[in-house]
Amino acid sequence: MRLLAAFLLLLGFLSAETYTYWIEPCADNGTTCRSEDADLAQWALRAWQSASSGELRFEKTGRMEQAQLRFHWAVGRGGLYGEARPILVNGRRGAEIHVRPDLAHLGKEMAAIGQRDPLFRETIVYLTCLHESGHAIGLAHTAAFGDIMYSFQHGGDIVEYFMRYRRKLAARDDIRRNSGISAEDQAALRTLFTSKRP
Repeated sequence: MRLLAAFLLLLGFLSAETYTYWIEPCADNGTTCRSEDADLAQWALRAWQSASSGELRFEKTGRMEQAQLRFHWAVGRGGLYGEARPILVNGRRGAEIHVRPDLAHLGKEMAAIGQRDPLFRETIVYLTCLHESGHAIGLAHTAAFGDIMYSFQHGGDIVEYFMRYRRKLAARDDIRRNSGISAEDQAALRTLFTSKRP
């Protein structure tokens, strides 16, 4: 029985849609990113992998040109948290994911909270990685404030959007245990993979 369970697990692992990824090193890239920000990008991908129930897998590569998902730490522009630009890598869908780690470009209130509370800054960078990597794997914006794929174009209390996640954290490592993915996001992910099946 154990052998059969292990075989089925392996079969699911091998049939998962796999994305290779690369994360830009922070050293001397002209942004305010920190070396540990790479953890936040990786945790975001693991959150999607876990939410996919075995349909999705991510593999790290050391070479940017081989990666379907490429995380870049970008210099901020007013009001922009990040963006995902579609690319093709060896005929497969991918994205250049740009994340802006400097809260100073997000307005005085965001910057002030981030200066007082380091976990607020981690919250924004992590959720931005999660949102933009969601686009990279094919998820669209939603109008539901509780979703990670929510678009800020619909308005709402943006500080509270981040603070409700921040309140779940007592320490940085808690990010790994709080995915930030809503039940609706997970349902959209399942629908996305169902539509890809032959």
